[in-house]
Amino acid sequence: MSGNEIIDDQELRELKNIFTKSKGVLFAHGFDLRRNNIFRTKIFEKNFRKYLKCKYAVSCSSGTAAGTIALMALGIGKGDEVIVQSFTFIAAIESILMTGAKPVIVDTDNTLGMCPKDLQKKITKKTKCIMPVHMLGKSCNMDEIKKISKLKKIPIVEDACEALGVKYKNKFIGTLGEMGFFSFDFGKIITTGEGGMVTTNNKNLYIKLKALRDHGHENKSNIHRGLDKAICRGFNFRMTEMQAAVGIVQLKKLKKILYLKERNFKIIEKKLLEKKLIQLRKSNNGSSDQHDFLCLVFPHKLLAKRVYLKFVKQKIPVGILPVAKKWHFAGDWGHLWKNDSRYSKSYKRMWSNSKNLLDRTISIPISIKSSKKMILRNVEKILNII
Repeated sequence: MSGNEIIDDQELRELKNIFTKSKGVLFAHGFDLRRNNIFRTKIFEKNFRKYLKCKYAVSCSSGTAAGTIALMALGIGKGDEVIVQSFTFIAAIESILMTGAKPVIVDTDNTLGMCPKDLQKKITKKTKCIMPVHMLGKSCNMDEIKKISKLKKIPIVEDACEALGVKYKNKFIGTLGEMGFFSFDFGKIITTGEGGMVTTNNKNLYIKLKALRDHGHENKSNIHRGLDKAICRGFNFRMTEMQAAVGIVQLKKLKKILYLKERNFKIIEKKLLEKKLIQLRKSNNGSSDQHDFLCLVFPHKLLAKRVYLKFVKQKIPVGILPVAKKWHFAGDWGHLWKNDSRYSKSYKRMWSNSKNLLDRTISIPISIKSSKKMILRNVEKILNII
């Protein structure tokens, strides 16, 4: 996280402008004269696609909603299978289930990203999409995943909710497949409180995405919404002008956030590597990681648990691992698998590489507000504990 660390008067001023410049129009559509023709949701989408250097961006109410409409835009539904990895936030699975499709869970490799070898094994005639999840600011092995996608002619939808700003071979994560989707919840790299975005370079998918998040509306310009036609079945997954107003400001701060994250990450990384006491999480694309978390990987889980307890005692902040692992690992989701014959009896014993790595890993969130003095003090504590 970082966006929430630097919310200030800039976001407040943009929110106030909704009431001063746009007479309180909080809705993303219509009321053109009253709102002074200022459509903040459209501005946010335009700025977002410019940043990622893609053709289209469609805002919606959350990252989960974004994942859902991305899959729906591909026509995915009952009887289809979507491949996703075992280390992900539970929302990725929920978006697949929302379409009626079945999630097929593959193990992770030693970077904690989707394992290409296991991916290849899990593809069937029912596979309609591959959803790599770029967790904690690092990318999956997209070279290999894209090779498999091309060979099997299966589209990729990237879950980039935790990877805004990450590049892979000079292209932004979220622009490497048919679609990518992002989250702006309060724990993300930029935040709108809640909110999401889907990106694509495909015009037909863009048209479909806009309709799916807005009750099927074609959203034709210069036509009253009451006269607008429906082009498909949709739902209400719209973003509000308040979310977009905050998003416009937060996106302007992204460059600064990424710079400070990398700077603070490198200070910790350098000190840890000098002592050669601990292994860090491997990367597929080290030069362009987002540096949201620094992950310490221990030789065995007992040691990781002992170190974690010492961290807590000495008030060293830890992130998703191990605190929220149960929300990020398929092997802990019995409530999802109880009616799924593939996983109901064996889910606790599956995805062994993910489980092994996650049990041995502690993630340290990289704050952008920490001073160098504070960071070095924490690093000394970490080294002494280890």
